[in-house]
Amino acid sequence: MKYSEEISNKLNELLEKNYDAEKGYLNAMNQVDSSKLKMFFKRRASERSEFAKELRTEILQYGEIPEDSGSFKGTLHRNWMTLKSAFTSNDEEAILEEAIKGEEASLEEYNDILSERNLPPSIDSLLIKHKNAIQAAINTEKLHEELVS
Repeated sequence: MKYSEEISNKLNELLEKNYDAEKGYLNAMNQVDSSKLKMFFKRRASERSEFAKELRTEILQYGEIPEDSGSFKGTLHRNWMTLKSAFTSNDEEAILEEAIKGEEASLEEYNDILSERNLPPSIDSLLIKHKNAIQAAINTEKLHEELVS
């Protein structure tokens, strides 16, 4: 496998996760009543959309084809969130817990790819920027969770 293809494959994995996160946040936004939480989820979805655009650009620069949708696992997680919210009467705390789980999984993916240390510096810095934003979102979600519990 060529180096550019190897990097693109890794970036495509993250791209799918960002599509999944964006859709998950939009789903969460529709499951809550709090206008503050709606706005928070909308901002997170927008942030993940921007991450996806940045990753697509990097993949294209390597002459590879970016993924155009999320993963099967992400679809399952969103369906689980929808089902869970139906049984918990749109319990905002439960929805935040699921959002945190999703973000922690994303953070793990970013950490795994960054730990390989064979990425060009421009991609490395982009992924660190994304990772830091995801960690900040987790911290904020945990704070929101404490406020609604």
